[in-house]
Amino acid sequence: MTSTEQRRPPVRPTRQRLAVAAALAGFDDFRSAQEIHDLISRQGDSVGLATVYRTLATLAEAGEVDMLRNEDGEAIWRSCSDTHHHHLVCRSCGATVEVEGPAVERWTSSIAGEHGYADISHTLEIFGTCPACR
Repeated sequence: MTSTEQRRPPVRPTRQRLAVAAALAGFDDFRSAQEIHDLISRQGDSVGLATVYRTLATLAEAGEVDMLRNEDGEAIWRSCSDTHHHHLVCRSCGATVEVEGPAVERWTSSIAGEHGYADISHTLEIFGTCPACR
């Protein structure tokens, strides 16, 4: 979530949204819609893959989950804190750490001001290899 975004009211808790939210609560790393759909199916719930994609998009728009694109361009989702933060993501196992970046915040404000931009927002994701995968 960017520093200029406001959290929107929670989305209506349909059966499908509750199933997606329950699946998201079961892990700490980012997962693809297909992985989330597979988990929901293994838990015995019947939710279509297209519904999972739509639900994830709705939850991301509402600020209830974070979405980023991995290095291959695939959209992946995770339940995160509601404060502004960035992610350090293992490109091997997907382990994720939320990080705050005061230097990044100062840099984005500085570079935007230098070029006359206002009302800025940004995203920053850092990919690497975690200690367990090295």
